[in-house]
Amino acid sequence: MKFDRKDILGIKDLSVDEINVILETAESFLEISTREIKKVPTLRGKTIINLFFEASTRTRTSFEIAGKRLSADTINISASTSSVVKGETLIDTARNLEAMNPDVIVIRHSAAGAPHLLATLVKQAIINAGDGAHEHPTQALLDMMTIKEKKGKLAGLKVAIVGDIAHSRVARSNIYGLAKMGAEVVLAGPATMLPRDIEQMGVKSYTKLEDAICDADVVMMLRIQLERQKQNIFPSLREYSQHYCLNTRNIKLARPDAIVMHPGPINRGVEISPDIADDPAYSVILDQVNKGVAVRMALLYLLTGGNE
Repeated sequence: MKFDRKDILGIKDLSVDEINVILETAESFLEISTREIKKVPTLRGKTIINLFFEASTRTRTSFEIAGKRLSADTINISASTSSVVKGETLIDTARNLEAMNPDVIVIRHSAAGAPHLLATLVKQAIINAGDGAHEHPTQALLDMMTIKEKKGKLAGLKVAIVGDIAHSRVARSNIYGLAKMGAEVVLAGPATMLPRDIEQMGVKSYTKLEDAICDADVVMMLRIQLERQKQNIFPSLREYSQHYCLNTRNIKLARPDAIVMHPGPINRGVEISPDIADDPAYSVILDQVNKGVAVRMALLYLLTGGNE
């Protein structure tokens, strides 16, 4: 199919066919990262701006690498080095960037809906690299790509997502994406970290980790989003880890060939024990990072008319 979207704002907006096109395109780009010279001229002459108002290691770096491996000119802007510190609004920042005629603007922002606002104001393609606690579409796409590679499919799998569901844009995007692709999604976390209406999204939720990961094909652990919590919603990290840390004991409740995922950064010993995070028999965390570059290469390619 022809991919004719102007922007990538969320998984909720994508069809199954569009998700498949993105994943298939990403698979074709995986090989480039194994070459001695990791560069192709595909996007030569294109300009990508990475506009990050929140801290990021994996997402920002992989977008930069993705652009450069496709030979695009890639510019990184962070809030601390932009005119935002002088009082410039997000809208004015975007319009000034638009005047410089880039081809794609990648934005991460603490406000939910910030990428959607920019998409209505500028002619460039907008990619949502995470907006508040709303969505993180590229993370969900690389997660689905990783699962599909390891399991050979998405449909029919049981995926358990555990942790701070209420504040997690990763959880929201994965729920949308995995459900569309036919997987069963179950959630677990403290009651204070589970939105009251979460089951309206077609998932089951539990307050015990063990209930969620029982017979799971995939266990996805989430970071506690302390920066988004306006008040303490659990007694202590120690108590949280006693009930919700994935370890060598409770992982045995999942299927014998289960894989363990985490979007990072990891709080070792809080969400996941080091021996599970580093165990190649379970952990695909670094595989997720690897797939992130390919997925972001695919999106840059598709949004700049690469498959016309």
